[in-house]
Amino acid sequence: ELGNVPIPTLSSQPLNPFLTPKHFPLQIARIIKQTMADLQPWAVALIAVAATIVGLYLLWRIILLLSPGWYRSMIKNNSVSVDDFVGGPPNGVSALKSWFLNWLQVGSRVAKKDGYPLKTEDSDKVPGLKVTSRNENGAESSSTAKPPVIVGTIRMGFGHHRIAYAATSWGLGGNSGNDRETWFHDFLNIESEEAQMIKDTDKLYSKGSRLASELGGSVEKFWGSLTKSGDEDSLRVTYQFSEHMVPLINGLDKNSPIIASHSMVACAAVAAGFKNVINLVIDNHAQWFVVVPGALNLVQGPSNYHSFLKMGVPEKDLAVAGHWIPRDLVEGIPDACARRTARRKAGKPLRIIIPVGGAGAQRKFIVKLVGALSELVKEGKVQLFLNAADHEHMKEAFVGALESNGMDYDNVVDMKGVRDFKEKMLTEEPSKNVTLFSYDDYFTAVATTDILCNVADVLACKPSELAFYPIPKLMIRRVGDHEAYSALRASELGDGTLEVREVPLAVKYVKLFMSTSLLDVMNKSIDDNNKIGLYDGCKNAMKLALERAEQTK
Repeated sequence: ELGNVPIPTLSSQPLNPFLTPKHFPLQIARIIKQTMADLQPWAVALIAVAATIVGLYLLWRIILLLSPGWYRSMIKNNSVSVDDFVGGPPNGVSALKSWFLNWLQVGSRVAKKDGYPLKTEDSDKVPGLKVTSRNENGAESSSTAKPPVIVGTIRMGFGHHRIAYAATSWGLGGNSGNDRETWFHDFLNIESEEAQMIKDTDKLYSKGSRLASELGGSVEKFWGSLTKSGDEDSLRVTYQFSEHMVPLINGLDKNSPIIASHSMVACAAVAAGFKNVINLVIDNHAQWFVVVPGALNLVQGPSNYHSFLKMGVPEKDLAVAGHWIPRDLVEGIPDACARRTARRKAGKPLRIIIPVGGAGAQRKFIVKLVGALSELVKEGKVQLFLNAADHEHMKEAFVGALESNGMDYDNVVDMKGVRDFKEKMLTEEPSKNVTLFSYDDYFTAVATTDILCNVADVLACKPSELAFYPIPKLMIRRVGDHEAYSALRASELGDGTLEVREVPLAVKYVKLFMSTSLLDVMNKSIDDNNKIGLYDGCKNAMKLALERAEQTK
């Protein structure tokens, strides 16, 4: 179309002013083509990289402009405003992060609201406790004279279940002050699409914990940083996921008080319209995703209380309760401390209970510890109570360590066995210096540690929920950096050590327990702590739930 019109180059005449506008694009393209042909390859590559960076930056800015709209669309049907709770709406980056993480979890799924029909059955493990499950016949569970106390949990690891059972223990029995039924409501016991979503999420967390524990190094450091970086967006994502869990709790009486040992349960309860929701906050490290808007958030100690207030959690939604401990352990503290002190004075073997967490992590460290203690065990100076729980790989690891180090052992495999063992330990010694506890049953796996604490001298465990237990504790290597703060609390309270990350140091502490007054000091601290109600957290939570239920009739 240009005929004989000369094509300009960088050294030629400027654009012909008499060209019509339709010629400009073609002529400019020819100029660019010629210019690029004259450039060195490195210059072309540099221009391409620069163009890509500019393009990506512009795309990023466009996404940030759009992300608040995506976020608002995501939360438009929410029952509660997380943004009001955390102090305001997210900026573009936070909005994008919250929207994207929620999309990874639920995709385009629309949250359902209708609750599943539920039924209750008597627990075959805990007398007086009712356990909920889905009623496949579609009929609702029969009503009681008063709405029951619901202790809600999710079977993700052992910690949340352990805390939930501790809470139920204070609502059972004639002298509990509770004239209502106590129901144990585990979300994973309600067979459903929503329960499967939780299971899939838990598998990823458990796998991450095991990999971090086994591989160590940079993997452990990265995993640790993830577990203690719970900002406002973590609560936004947790609550948004919980909106999808509403059907798992919406079949219960809305007048029932809810005590939740998992923040997701408390979030779902608030979203479903329950007005009396108590959230038992885990750990000793303040993070947004462990507190819940619209619930009374109870913490175990003052440092968490201070930290949450500083973060902006409203004072009316926060209170200090004490540690989450089952009733029989709390009521048995004086006798247990006296027994431990008497055993030490009499030169009896040091009894150490070593449990495995619900994720089945710590295998490498615990196996090395068992091997390192083998000589003390064979000399009759140490007795080991090894709780492999319901993890077959941990049972095999324990058996391998015991056999390779020439240690004989007994094996307890059911609830009757562990209860009989505890009764025997009140007045006698075990027939062998090592007892292995292993089960196919999840409840017994969790309960074994609680049952044995009052007949053991030391609990050697990672700084999880067990870091708050009223027994002298050897705090071994953590799984997640957030747990370090729980070990610090145990040490400051005098009932545990700081975190011990290396096996030789753990063995040194064991020898200190046998050769110094350290164990006596810890037992005295436990006794003193008990007198001021430090271990009464679950007792206070149950009391508050019942009082609030009477006030809101």
